Amino acid sequence: MYSDEDIDSAVAAGALSAEAAAAFRAHIAAQRQTPAVDEEHFRLVTGFNDIFVVIASALLLISVGWIASTVTGWFGSLVAAVTAWALTEFFVRKRRMALPAIVLLIAFCGNVFFAVFSPVKDAIGDPIKGVIAAIAIASLATVVATAAHWKRFHVPITVAAGAAALAASLMAMLFYWVPAAREWISPILFAAGLAIFAAALRWDASDVKRETRRSDIAFWLHLLAAPLLVHPVFQVLGITSGKGEIAQALIAMALYVAIGLVSLAVDRRALMVSALGYVLYAFTALLKSNGVVSLSFALTALVIGSALLLLSAFWQVSRRFALERLPLSMTSRLPPVRGQ
Repeated sequence: MYSDEDIDSAVAAGALSAEAAAAFRAHIAAQRQTPAVDEEHFRLVTGFNDIFVVIASALLLISVGWIASTVTGWFGSLVAAVTAWALTEFFVRKRRMALPAIVLLIAFCGNVFFAVFSPVKDAIGDPIKGVIAAIAIASLATVVATAAHWKRFHVPITVAAGAAALAASLMAMLFYWVPAAREWISPILFAAGLAIFAAALRWDASDVKRETRRSDIAFWLHLLAAPLLVHPVFQVLGITSGKGEIAQALIAMALYVAIGLVSLAVDRRALMVSALGYVLYAFTALLKSNGVVSLSFALTALVIGSALLLLSAFWQVSRRFALERLPLSMTSRLPPVRGQ
């Protein structure tokens, strides 16, 4: 399995001409009856060896962290983070394995966070402020760590991990210095989601044909932004209360249609996936409140699942319909559909 990045690398090395690479991409697009830009590719598994390495790496990280934690908890996390970096040097930098790159990055960031979190929390006496301050400082340390990781390895998910750590640090600082802000968690999460979504669109706009690593970076940013945008909205509107009111179900459906239109415009499905659970929950609760108990979820899933499959089958047609109603200044920065 070869990614667009591998093909570009072959072109740069002279092993493949630019014309041959373009012809190959066009052939694959025609074979699948969909352009590459609409496939929303990202590298996950290049072979079963990826899974094998991930399992072995997880066992190694857990064991070294466990053993080192007998000295003290934060030391175990530090040793695990260093081990994750060392494994990345071989399996990612040299072997260029996709799934281990993602798992090792998450392991590295998580262990850096906890290596800083525990001593900071213990050093501050106040139980509430101590946790908040520890989150702020540990998240900031994670931002620095992800920046170093990105400079060394350029794993696409690193940018999203750094964005998540930065958002967590800024929110924790806000909650520490302005305690009243803790009552406004949903709007703050939504604002963070908007900022990350804007960053994702910026990365997307730099590669509208989705042929480089920038598209992968945008994918992970969209995946991070989606729950931050969706959850606060549905929570504020009371859709998560489970009352089973018809008004809530209609609002949930209207929001989901709006989210679907945005997803079509930017050609990213992460928003729709994040909101799917809330829509299923709202309509299941509505059916239960009206006496349909045993089959409430099944009926809801049947209708929504069928609708999503139809949308997937006619994604390009739906995208063209959505883009034709947007100004040219916007569509020029969005991925084209087939035939454009």
